[in-house]
Amino acid sequence: MKPFIFTMLISLLWGLSACDSTSSISRATGIAYEIVAVMDKTVWDGTTGIAVKEELTSPVPYLPQSESSMRITYVRPDLFDGLFKYIRNILIVNIDEKMYTKVSLLKEADKWAKGQSVVYLNAPDGKSLEAFLSDNPRILVDHYTKEEMKRTREFLQEKYSPVVMEMVKNKFGITLYAPGEIKSFKDSTDCLWFSNNVPKGRMDLLIYSFPFVDSNTFTLEYLVAKRDSVTKLMLPGSFPGSYMSTEKRVVDYFASTLHGKYCGILRGLWRMEGGDMMGGPFVSYARVDEKNRRIIVTEGFVYEPEGEKKNYIRRLEAALQTTRFPGEQEGSQKTDTAKEEKKNE
Repeated sequence: MKPFIFTMLISLLWGLSACDSTSSISRATGIAYEIVAVMDKTVWDGTTGIAVKEELTSPVPYLPQSESSMRITYVRPDLFDGLFKYIRNILIVNIDEKMYTKVSLLKEADKWAKGQSVVYLNAPDGKSLEAFLSDNPRILVDHYTKEEMKRTREFLQEKYSPVVMEMVKNKFGITLYAPGEIKSFKDSTDCLWFSNNVPKGRMDLLIYSFPFVDSNTFTLEYLVAKRDSVTKLMLPGSFPGSYMSTEKRVVDYFASTLHGKYCGILRGLWRMEGGDMMGGPFVSYARVDEKNRRIIVTEGFVYEPEGEKKNYIRRLEAALQTTRFPGEQEGSQKTDTAKEEKKNE
C-alpha cells in the first residue's frame, strides 16, 4: 500500500471517530494540500490529464527551491466510492460533448463530509479544458489553498499560543492566533519577535509598529526599507555584525484587503548578511491601525534548510490572517482577503 494511501486511511478513521455527535455527517479527512483527482483513465493519461497535473503541481511562488503546490492521488470514477468520498479536497473532471457546451468550474462545500471542498471541472472536450486552464493559471491551486488556509485559521482559533496572544494584546492591543508551539520571544520597543526555536521546521513571527503618515507607506521600497531596519536590530546572526535582511532580487508587493480593510503584503526571501549562510521565505502583512494612527506589520518567516518550506510558511500566513486590530470584530476567523494585485512600485 502506498504511504499516502495508508496515511489517508488512518486519517479517515480518526475523522470518523471524531465525528460531531450532533451531526450525521462525518468530518472530512486527509492531509493538508492533498487532492483526490477523479477522471477517466484515458483523460488522466492524455494531454488533458497532464494539464491538470501541471496546474495542481505548479511551484509555490517565493520559495528558495521549487516545491509543488499540491500532492495528487488519482482515482478512476468507478473506484471513487467509500473512503475516498470523505477526503477534504476532491477534484472531479467530466468531459462529455453531449452534456456540456463549454467549460465550467463548479464548487460544492460539504458534499460528502463536513469541511470538504469538491470542485467539478466540466468540459465538452479535452482541448477546451486545456485552454481554460492555460487562460486561468492557478485557478485550482488558489481555490484549494484558500480552503486550506481557512481550515488552518479555524484550527488555530482552537489551539494557539497563549504566549503570543497575551504579549501582542498587551503591547499592541491586537489579537493573533499563532501556532501553539511558538513560545520563545524577544521584546523590544514597538517590536516583538517569537519563535518555536527548533532546528528543523523553524517558524518565527515578527510584529512591529510605526507611525502612519500617508499612503506612500504602502510601496515596495518603503516597506522593505522599514523591514530591513527592524530585522537588523532584532535579528542578529551568530557572526559579529551579521543580521537578517531582505533578498531584494526576490521580493514583491501586493495590494489586498483583510477584514474589509487595505492590506499591503510583501512576499519574498530573507537572508543573513555578514557571514551566516542562512535564508528562507517570508510573508508580511502591513495594515493601518486607524484608532491609533499607526501601521502594524505582522510577519512570518521560515528556516528549514533540509526540507520543504511551503506548508510552514502557509501555516504562518494563515496565522497572520487571524489578526484583529482594535475595533475590529472578534469571533469568526474567516478572512475576506481579496485577490491580490501585484505592484512593483
